[in-house]
Amino acid sequence: MSAKKNAEVIIGGRVYTLSGYEEEDYLQRVATYINGKLNDLQEMDSFKRLSQDTKATLLELNIADDFFKAKEQIEKQESELEKKEKEIYDLKHDLISYQIKVESLDEQIQNLEAEKKELLLNKSKLEASLEDALLGSLPDIKGEQ
Repeated sequence: MSAKKNAEVIIGGRVYTLSGYEEEDYLQRVATYINGKLNDLQEMDSFKRLSQDTKATLLELNIADDFFKAKEQIEKQESELEKKEKEIYDLKHDLISYQIKVESLDEQIQNLEAEKKELLLNKSKLEASLEDALLGSLPDIKGEQ
């Protein structure tokens, strides 16, 4: 576990010493965020007339609102991610299935090409045999006079 760190930050014009395991730049970003929220609220005229307790409660509500909106956005993105991962899984499954079909069709093509080659060879042999048979049955025209 890392050592505790202290960081001085300014929130609402007051200096606070924060202690924790986070880095100082993180704690400064948190303070900057809170100051931004305070500045947003202080731009409203009605905010200035409120008691300190009410101001703190409004600040807390605004921060909680940001938190829940961010959390909802994360949940939506996680849901989208799950959908995309399922889609990728389905696409990979389809790809493998198509690759198996392509390999099977390639094998069928090779078998058909080998069969075609064999049939063409047999055809040539049969044609030669037929030609020999037909030429052998013809009378010798030269010798018949």
